[in-house]
Amino acid sequence: MKNKKEFSIEIDGQTYTAVFGDLAEQAHGSVMLRCNETVLLATAVMSKEIAGTSWFNLTVDYAEKFYASGQILGGRFKKREGKPSDEAILASRIIDRTLRPLFDQRNPYAVQIIVTVLALDGTVDPIAMAVNAASIALHTSNIPWSGPTSAVRVTGIDSNLNINSPSEARGKKYDYDIFVCGKDGNINMIEADAFEVSENVLEKALEKSQEHIALFEAWQQEIRDSIGKEKVSLVFPDIHPKLLELFEKDFYPRFPKYITSGKPGKETINQLHQEWSDKVSALVQSGDISDEDKKQIHQQSERFYDQKMDEFVHEAAIKRNERPDGRPMTQVRSLYAQAGKLSKMLHGSGIFYRGGTHVFTALTLGGPGDTEMIEGMDIQEDKYFMHHYNFPPFSAGETGRSGFTNRREIGHGALAEKALEKVLPSRDTFPYTIRLVSESLASNGSTSQASICASSLALMDGGVPVSGHVAGIAMGLMYTNDSEYKILTDIQGPEDHYGDMDLKVAGTKNGIVAIQLDVKVEGVSRSVLVEAIHQARDARLVILEELYKEIDTPRDSISPLAPKIETMKIKPEKIGAVIGSGGKTVNEIREKTNTEIQIEDDGTIFITGKGDDPAKARVIIEALVHEYVVGDLEEGLVTKITDFGIFVALNEKTEGMVHISEIAPFRINSIEKYIAVGQRIPVKVIKNERGKIGLSIKEANKDFIKPRDDDQKKETEPQKT
Repeated sequence: MKNKKEFSIEIDGQTYTAVFGDLAEQAHGSVMLRCNETVLLATAVMSKEIAGTSWFNLTVDYAEKFYASGQILGGRFKKREGKPSDEAILASRIIDRTLRPLFDQRNPYAVQIIVTVLALDGTVDPIAMAVNAASIALHTSNIPWSGPTSAVRVTGIDSNLNINSPSEARGKKYDYDIFVCGKDGNINMIEADAFEVSENVLEKALEKSQEHIALFEAWQQEIRDSIGKEKVSLVFPDIHPKLLELFEKDFYPRFPKYITSGKPGKETINQLHQEWSDKVSALVQSGDISDEDKKQIHQQSERFYDQKMDEFVHEAAIKRNERPDGRPMTQVRSLYAQAGKLSKMLHGSGIFYRGGTHVFTALTLGGPGDTEMIEGMDIQEDKYFMHHYNFPPFSAGETGRSGFTNRREIGHGALAEKALEKVLPSRDTFPYTIRLVSESLASNGSTSQASICASSLALMDGGVPVSGHVAGIAMGLMYTNDSEYKILTDIQGPEDHYGDMDLKVAGTKNGIVAIQLDVKVEGVSRSVLVEAIHQARDARLVILEELYKEIDTPRDSISPLAPKIETMKIKPEKIGAVIGSGGKTVNEIREKTNTEIQIEDDGTIFITGKGDDPAKARVIIEALVHEYVVGDLEEGLVTKITDFGIFVALNEKTEGMVHISEIAPFRINSIEKYIAVGQRIPVKVIKNERGKIGLSIKEANKDFIKPRDDDQKKETEPQKT
């Protein structure tokens, strides 16, 4: 790399180095951010042509590269990286949600941010680095925005705080794992994972994170002052007077009736908006306006109307305590909960309503073999719990593409999954693979939190031994400054669209399990956020009460249609005996019992099937690995008779021998007179040397063999061997 410039900072014993040069010289902003041997390349580019959309066109991609961790991954016939993993999509969303509020949303040009992981050594969190790298690339570019912003990940373990630790170091031992982004002492993005912690604990984590954010932010400003490019100036024309006249005359006077009339809000707001679109179309089509004016009116109409609606909703909330549906600021909408009662074909189901938001969740239980294999740049594992979220277009009263999983659906599914996994039983007590699918069937505010509630009902309905219900609530904010604001409980669609904050808080009766924060302003103070988190607790308890009214404990048993699982543990050195040469033994057991058998490296065996099949397979495996010791009393099957004794099968894979002298307490001349092949006989183990097992019938039952007339000599007389 030529003309290289480097800037470094040390935070919590880790040195971060921003490297600038000509490696990606065509990008409008680029940086390589290094910490130890982890290296990320962030680039920022703004289009030359106007994007032609009525919204700000921002695209963010977090690109995982397998070479970064020194691995060749992929399928047998394809080794190239394919579509982004869910982890990469969630990382992209974190970067996007952090950067987006700092752009002027009127920017008509498309902006694209790409963060590529070039090297990964596992000593630092790459996603926190990715946010900081993207901010540096933007801040030093000529692209207009109001950064910088910075990110930090704080993990709390027994009151000890770790900063930006890698995922493998965090594991699942933490009390909370909170990802925080901010600017100028405010917070503009949170992604938190917790194990039923209190609001006060998370407040301390936010305070700690802001200390580190300030250090990264100051460092970025020093870099900008040294090598930053001059920003492009964006000039926006005044609103066309015809639009102003139309709005002031025909629409603004109707805002109180249509927006804050105490009705549900969404329907009347949409009705008024449709009238605006029709009036603007008529205005553009009139003959007394020039083509240039028509173009300007067409480009400005949607954003202008949206801005005026935003201003009115803010003023109504902050100055008059008015919400679109007439509720008090802290009131939760009407609730409905239903556990099961839909179809016996489902292993479990839940239906949850919160106002006009309706979600249905189905539970499916599978065996350990039904897990999802995760193969990513820095993680390879089997996933035993999945929550998938779907948002079909009809749920919002719209048409659109169906069956395609978008980033929003992946993000909402992951948030609910993170919240629900805290109440799940351990695999030792409940070895099932658990899949929940939430279908958003009607949407008017925070279907993601409704999916948590519906899923909690489905888990209990399905007999999964969860520790309790989980509920989620979305909090909103109408904000002018720290003195003029209103926090809104249970935001509905218009409040989500026009509000300044979407704070989702999920938890149990005991504490918080997940938080997600997005803002539309540049940031919100910690004091306002903490107030909103405490207010969310009151709403969460109201919802939990409704869930517990419907079903307060898990069903006594799982669905009879769900598979049955037998779990057993063998010594690791016995695994080979169960598997057999080339898998022959275990495959024979599978075919014979119609089961799926999964063997872990520690000797844990999961047997999945229907009815009594798993129990039958367990008996076979137990016999395979049973260690016979001297003194064991067993019943065996005679398989072969020789002149010197008989061979006895103790199980399908283990055989011992009864010497002729151990058959009876008297001399036997002809074994066939007393024993037949296929006969079941009692035996006692009298020897086990290097797998060779000696058995005795007479010590197991001295009266089992009765003397015959031609065999009267007792055992006291030595027999020939």
